[in-house]
Amino acid sequence: MFITYTNPVYEYKKSPDQSATEIVHHPVIVVGAGPVGMGAALDLGQYGNDVLVLDDNNTVSVGSRAVCYSKRALEVLDRLDCAERMIEKGVTWNVGKIFFRDELVTQFDLLPEAGHKIPAFINLQQYYLEEYMVDRLNELDTVETRWKNKVSAVAQNDDIVNVTVDTPDGEYQLSCDWLIVADGANSDVRAMMGLESTGKVFKDRFLIADIVMKAGFPPERWFNFDPSYHRGQSTLLHRQSDDVWRLDFQLGWDKDPEEEKKPENVIPRVKAMMGDDVDFELEWASVYTFQCRRMERFRKGRVLFTGDAAHQVSPFGARGANSGLQDTDNLIWKLKLVMEQKAPLKLLDTYCDEREFAADENIMNSTRATDFITPKSAASKSFRDATLELSKRFEFARKLTNSGRLSDTAFLLDSTLNTPDENSFEGDMVPGAVMSDAPVSGQNGEQWLLDSLGNHFTCLIFVNSADDISLSQLEVLETLQQDKIKLVPLVVMTGQAKTTIDEIHTLLDTGGISKQRFDALSGTTYLVRPDQHVCARWRSLDADKVRQSMLRATANL
Repeated sequence: MFITYTNPVYEYKKSPDQSATEIVHHPVIVVGAGPVGMGAALDLGQYGNDVLVLDDNNTVSVGSRAVCYSKRALEVLDRLDCAERMIEKGVTWNVGKIFFRDELVTQFDLLPEAGHKIPAFINLQQYYLEEYMVDRLNELDTVETRWKNKVSAVAQNDDIVNVTVDTPDGEYQLSCDWLIVADGANSDVRAMMGLESTGKVFKDRFLIADIVMKAGFPPERWFNFDPSYHRGQSTLLHRQSDDVWRLDFQLGWDKDPEEEKKPENVIPRVKAMMGDDVDFELEWASVYTFQCRRMERFRKGRVLFTGDAAHQVSPFGARGANSGLQDTDNLIWKLKLVMEQKAPLKLLDTYCDEREFAADENIMNSTRATDFITPKSAASKSFRDATLELSKRFEFARKLTNSGRLSDTAFLLDSTLNTPDENSFEGDMVPGAVMSDAPVSGQNGEQWLLDSLGNHFTCLIFVNSADDISLSQLEVLETLQQDKIKLVPLVVMTGQAKTTIDEIHTLLDTGGISKQRFDALSGTTYLVRPDQHVCARWRSLDADKVRQSMLRATANL
């Protein structure tokens, strides 16, 4: 097979912990150096917390595996200082096209509006993402990564987690306050603890083939139902970096996975799809089965499960790594507050509540997509085919067409951390929503609203001009900054006056986009969590209301 990427080899080094006379204690241990585990470590490390990462391998993923990274996951990765390299290397896209028997029946645009820093999606081989994340980990003094360190046993009590680690130099023991588990769908740690991930296995298989070719296709997602070259089945085409193209072929349940991924069986399928005259090289192939399952609870005492270790969905819709990164984004700020004794343990239960809800939403959408893509009866297939045929002409049918609803951010509308609205607002920025980005300007020139938030609570105040903020309100902002839990005020001027407010971070709304997206009448105030979810909003600034909402948002109420 052709090779476009050479996996780096990370050196195994014997740790002083292995020779210590007593068990060495670490505040946090992360199991698994995939995208989700490294995301957790980077987030904690950037807060200044010491983190130990253990991985049983010594390289990045073999094969491209995860390909599509969503806008929200990229926004999380941007805060971790990884997204810029990803976007530069990856293939940016926002248009998806759906074909039925080789004819275009409908298409969609995932980001039709301007005024966003991050694109709707990029396609990038997982090994690049992991390599960039390892590089970023190595820049942090707070994070240590140990390769060829396999967790072989886990035990815990109310106060501590004990971990046995197997290495080329034998076993050793560690302990920690918190164990974050990100060791994948077949989680060894989950099995060690006797915990189950339950759900549904769909009786169908897909072949993944990554091929290297020069082709003039646009950077779009192409899904084809019942194409002439693969009758009765479905295919998917995606472009990646380095002229690598991801092809998916529906196989059916009766196919032998080991036989189907052999080059002599893959290449004829590719030629049938691309044409005999297309010059290509096969880089990687695998066969996967659709599965939708999750753990009952993502927390067991001091052990916290994330990503595929906690929940698994079928790959159509790009919900795996994207959802896992949002898990850690939700978890880490809560864990930090608990570790600092600024929030009770029940705050971690809200990680379970919110991300289990998100997992159920992903599983529901993934299941619906799978049922549409792989109908299991003549009646459901007839319905599917009729829907595709009608979608050429009718909007209602287009809404029913499902080639894998693509990963989206869960709106945590029912979260106990939200403060219900007491005023009327227009738009989508409801309590529980992730903040929308918008162009702004400040002392450093043109910038973006999300970049201005940081990894702390933000009190976001919109005003027409500095004249709309009184001396008493400035005093309120000053007192808010002095509270136990860090809360930073941020003022956005929605008028044309390029004024600033002394000692308060001030930005100017560019083109009125922030005002529009946040229905920002002068005085409108938003309370934003460290993971950029809105948790409260009002039409005027009131310090007591902000403090009460802060208590609610940190489970201190």
